[in-house]
Amino acid sequence: MHQITVGDLVVDVVRKEIKNLHLAVYPPDGRVRVAAPLLVDDEAVRLAVIARLAWIRRQQGKFAQQERQSARELVSGESHYFQGRRYLLNVDYRAGAPGVVVRNNTTLDLFVRPGSDRAQRERVLLTWYRRQLKLLIPPLAARWQMIIGVEVAEWRVRQMKTRWGACNPDARRIWLNLELIKKPPSCIEYIVVHEMVHLLERRHNVQFIAHMDRFLPQWRLLRDELNRAPLGHATWAY
Repeated sequence: MHQITVGDLVVDVVRKEIKNLHLAVYPPDGRVRVAAPLLVDDEAVRLAVIARLAWIRRQQGKFAQQERQSARELVSGESHYFQGRRYLLNVDYRAGAPGVVVRNNTTLDLFVRPGSDRAQRERVLLTWYRRQLKLLIPPLAARWQMIIGVEVAEWRVRQMKTRWGACNPDARRIWLNLELIKKPPSCIEYIVVHEMVHLLERRHNVQFIAHMDRFLPQWRLLRDELNRAPLGHATWAY
């Protein structure tokens, strides 16, 4: 990847073995990224950016107006999200096994050993988040494999900086971003369907969109909900 400048815009340019040029604007700060075919030169990329400059500015304006979450310190009183709901964190230092309990649909009780530092508190919460997301995958996978007519060989959960999900069609392996557990279940389902459709069509082309329209007609609304504020201090667009 390298960068070019278009006016006051710094544009990330990535060349791939693709047929068409793709331009995207990412939250939280409106970073502009262009995926270009191998033979498309920087001047052609620059012209494409100029042609869509008004759209880029609109997207950046939307992101600028969104509410943000600051980096979490994992202390009592902070807001944390789980399946689309906001909870207040209550850190309880006590002997015994660390863990997390949802209390009264308002509070996340984080049980940690006395003296646990921020990294240790975060590890306990992320382990619980990972377990919860993995519990949601099997029923979604079973349902949508039947509907779409594909079979996923393996599901994995990992933290990703720029994607909500990823698919390796050759290995029939799908990854889901751990941050999805903070989003409503319908948004998680949208990403599951999105990645499974990549087993039918690798690229985000007309055929891919037609599949999404057929299997999940409301996918655009779910995509917008997925990327709506409040977002974390590291954020994604899809």
